[in-house]
Amino acid sequence: MGPDMNTTFTASLIAERVPGFSLPRDLYCSEQTFQDDLEQIWYREWLFALPSCEIPKTGNFVTLNVGAYPVIVIRGADGRIRAFHNVCRHRGQRLCPKTNGSNPKLVCPYHQWTYDLDGKLLYARDMGEGFDASKYGLKPVHCVDLGGMVFICLAQVPPAINELAANLTRYVLPSAIADSKVAFSSTIVEKGNWKLVMENNRECYHCGGSHPSLCRTYSDDPLMTVMEGPNSASPEILAHWARCDAANLPSRFTNAPDMQWRMARVPLMDNQESFTMSGKAAVARRMGTIPWNDAGSLMFYHFPSSWNHFLPDHAIVFRILPISPTETEVTTKWLVHKDAIEGKDYDLKALTEVWLATNDEDRQVVEENQRGILSPAYQPGPYSPTQEAGVIHLIDWYCGLMARRLTPTSVAAE
Repeated sequence: MGPDMNTTFTASLIAERVPGFSLPRDLYCSEQTFQDDLEQIWYREWLFALPSCEIPKTGNFVTLNVGAYPVIVIRGADGRIRAFHNVCRHRGQRLCPKTNGSNPKLVCPYHQWTYDLDGKLLYARDMGEGFDASKYGLKPVHCVDLGGMVFICLAQVPPAINELAANLTRYVLPSAIADSKVAFSSTIVEKGNWKLVMENNRECYHCGGSHPSLCRTYSDDPLMTVMEGPNSASPEILAHWARCDAANLPSRFTNAPDMQWRMARVPLMDNQESFTMSGKAAVARRMGTIPWNDAGSLMFYHFPSSWNHFLPDHAIVFRILPISPTETEVTTKWLVHKDAIEGKDYDLKALTEVWLATNDEDRQVVEENQRGILSPAYQPGPYSPTQEAGVIHLIDWYCGLMARRLTPTSVAAE
């Protein structure tokens, strides 16, 4: 997946960009840059796919599309979660057209080639003498389960994931994500470039003017999200971390050196408990071993595909997938304790209304942002170093990675 002659277009735009400013117009809307983004990032990086609790039983599966690649993630009879290209090895039919479901075997709907849940071809009718079924198993996709968060990677050789694995597994352990269940799922399409969707998430400069429901419990004060290290944050956050330390609840800021991922547990405003209109817990049964209702939110993001909130009473996991230069799929799942009962332990409206509203508000913001950038009058503007530090991290990560991968001399190193 090295660069070709056309990639000089994207590379030159990145080389010309002004640090601390938004990107040039074509990096947000050109077909060439979109293809470069797919080839150099989406087809090479680890991507959050789903929470493992969504496929708790043998044969449970979820499908997704990463650019041109349809993928199926499925739980095998041995309990292991695997991922495969969702393409029959006979004549290329998609094996599973549904977004989710359960099958004891994977049977191609075209000619009934049948695969075991580990990808092995079990049955192919009338293929003649000498046909070797062992050569036609499903093509695997790299797949790891990190404490209940399932990641996939399409690359032949995926990048190292050891550091993320160690940190994420430890931080989400108290939430018992693997022992939760999906209470509700929402998928929307935002008519904006994937970078605009992620940029919008990485700042709360817009929150006061756009998110009245969220701002009842989540502070738009940048000091509540800007942290420089495990001992460098606002006094309120440091006090919260000290309280969590005493309860053996992993909370302090940790991150990748290039800021591809970071996580930290932060308090909600005024010791409120959850992202609800009342500020109180939406679910009576607390997640895992989190000791208090006001433990705040463990916030975790991972470029390019995900941001997440792990609260005492529930968790919200977000996944984005690029569709076109100006379209992005955003999927949100609300997780609760596996034994929590709707109508008894939680009310679905109270659980979901804040982020359903916030997602729709973000969709409108992103779509208007994209419409403005499509104008020939658009030119990059400066980011706020305090309010938009997270956006700067994203754009610096994106530009640094793309510059390295689009430079021929750097391809071997990458």
